[in-house]
Amino acid sequence: MRKLKILGIGNALVDIMVLIENDLIINNLNLPKGGMTLVDGDQSAMIQNEISHLNIKIATGGSVANAINGIAGLDVDCGFVGAIGRDELGLLFKNDMFKRGISLVMKELDLPTGRAVGFISQGGERTFATYLGAAIEMGPDDISTELFNGYDLFFIEGYLVFNHALIMAAATAAKSAGLTIALDLSSFNVVEANQDILNELVDNYIDIIFANEEEAKSFTGMLPEEALDNLADRCDIAIVKVGKEGAFIKQGTCKWHIPAVTSSVIDTTGAGDYFAAGFLAGLATGCDLGKCGSIGALMAGEVIKVIGAELSDSQWNDVKNRVKSL
Repeated sequence: MRKLKILGIGNALVDIMVLIENDLIINNLNLPKGGMTLVDGDQSAMIQNEISHLNIKIATGGSVANAINGIAGLDVDCGFVGAIGRDELGLLFKNDMFKRGISLVMKELDLPTGRAVGFISQGGERTFATYLGAAIEMGPDDISTELFNGYDLFFIEGYLVFNHALIMAAATAAKSAGLTIALDLSSFNVVEANQDILNELVDNYIDIIFANEEEAKSFTGMLPEEALDNLADRCDIAIVKVGKEGAFIKQGTCKWHIPAVTSSVIDTTGAGDYFAAGFLAGLATGCDLGKCGSIGALMAGEVIKVIGAELSDSQWNDVKNRVKSL
């Protein structure tokens, strides 16, 4: 069987991650613990200055960009569409993606590359201050039918829903090109603020939907398994992730519960993204949905062992060997 080829679109960000021993710094910065706060360029610069004396890790970020990196790590052909600045962080983003063999369609602008400062509390909980910068400068004019040539599956980042014109143009063009379309709901507050357009997308364009239990509840008003049923009635495949309890998958009348892969938690950044990466990579290589979920759980369990959403070469070798044995 020919492997499917996957294209992702999302906010191109660079993650600046820092471990914190207590909540003092996030309280002083008025950042809600465990949340994602959008900040402007000046605020972002001030926050980066505040952490300049700490031990930080810088790596490619952004929800779908993380997932595409994970998909490429499993040797599935993939590409990414996004916008970056003509600056040092933009170059880092491009080089990081190229290193994995990812095909890039990048809009480059005279604006700073987006960055997310992530504070990692004891136990792995993340608090983000995100400056989107150039990342949000894509528009419907950047979407063309040619963009989808050679691809089979299109993965959309839920955060893009704030740009209604872009996300509708992307979904419409991908559907016209005959691609399977997957959507990650991204965040419960994104869902709460964009119910109407998300309902339109899910009911008319989306084939595969990923949600965690908070996002699923915000979207459907239901608990995880009821939400799964609701979403599976509206899409071909529904996935609801429930943290340490694993994930539920449903297609038609068939349903799977995928146990979480337990491991020591350092940082939960990228866990959902890597679950999606494993699931979609499994789908691209012809696996049944239960195995797709197991690959996703394995990937999520691996990325929470490290700071940020980037695995080492030795981790990738181990992951690929474990995938073969599933």
